[in-house]
Amino acid sequence: MANAILTGVETTFLENEIIVSKTDLTGKLVYGNRTFYKMAGMDEKECIGKQHNIIRNPDMPRSVFDLLWDNIKGGNEIFAYVNNRAKNGDNYWVLAHVTPSRDRNNQIVGYHSNRRSPNKSIITDKIIPLYKDLMSIEQSAASPKDGLNNARKKIDEILRDTKMEFNQLIFSMGV
Repeated sequence: MANAILTGVETTFLENEIIVSKTDLTGKLVYGNRTFYKMAGMDEKECIGKQHNIIRNPDMPRSVFDLLWDNIKGGNEIFAYVNNRAKNGDNYWVLAHVTPSRDRNNQIVGYHSNRRSPNKSIITDKIIPLYKDLMSIEQSAASPKDGLNNARKKIDEILRDTKMEFNQLIFSMGV
């Protein structure tokens, strides 16, 4: 799916539906619920054992995923708006809650994500402009690494200016 086109068609799911997926420590899918497979346009056989980024939309800033991974690998939860891509190239927005999964010894053994349908006005008015800015920063740099670092600096600057942590910033936009 890495070369799948983007159709420009946005799909949605119902407010009472929850997308659930679980991964191992490397981000390989070990579980997805029916809603996950429906929205991804794939079945279980196409997903289990594959990297979760099989549904990554190339219009999503890498810096947001970098921040997400830093948080969950550090043992923290994170809330983030994510634009995913289905197998056919359609996209769908989610409000994701991602947490580490732990064993009886409190060791992180994987990651768990619940995603719900986001408020469309928050996506349109706040998230899309922010993500376009981050994408522009990432793409204008001399290298992908510099782009990622520069966009993360922008996120850090926003958090410093608002005196908030990332989760607080997400919730301050409304849900």
